Amino acid sequence: MDIDPQHQIPFEEFDYQILLNSLRGYAHPRKKITALLRKGEIIRVKKGLYIFGAQHRRSPYCRELLANLIYGPSCISLEYALHYYGLIPERVETITSVTCGRSRSFDTPVGYFSYRSIPLNAYRIGIDRIELPDGRAFLMALPEKALADRVVAERGISLKTQKELALFLYDNLRIDTTALHRFDPETVRSIAEAYGSRRLKLLAQLVARLQRMEAPHA
Repeated sequence: MDIDPQHQIPFEEFDYQILLNSLRGYAHPRKKITALLRKGEIIRVKKGLYIFGAQHRRSPYCRELLANLIYGPSCISLEYALHYYGLIPERVETITSVTCGRSRSFDTPVGYFSYRSIPLNAYRIGIDRIELPDGRAFLMALPEKALADRVVAERGISLKTQKELALFLYDNLRIDTTALHRFDPETVRSIAEAYGSRRLKLLAQLVARLQRMEAPHA
């Protein structure tokens, strides 16, 4: 391979401009990119976004970072974030995100990525910045936001009372029951207000009630 990945391209995930710059010594760099793709030395995740092929990879690429880069503005949330935080037991293969743009999905060589559209006010709140060892970072919803996004996304189930909501959380999502005790009720209330969601107001009330039940009595 004529690209020196150790010096020319510092990370496993890179865009078209970085790739083009690494080939500036070539008379026809675009033809070289086509050849690299054909040989599998680089892999196009989507137009303008690449990773190294397995034989030239120095470390695992970051699917969470790719999720932010594939479509934005976006923030990892919903089932993937819930599993990331250990709130649900099932492994989640699809990287699920929320966006203030339109809903999209991408079937790529490195996995399936889905993006659910939510209101801008709701998108802006409850986002955490998770740093990688190399100093870069990706955006992921806080646990409260990830669950709130999932509750709002649910269709076909009545969630009009705390009892119905609790059954959905514990039976359908199989949420770790102790996790809700660690939630910040004020954060859930703020997200509920941003969404203007009655369901999320119920969630905030449920979280507050669970924490009152756990609080030591004087």
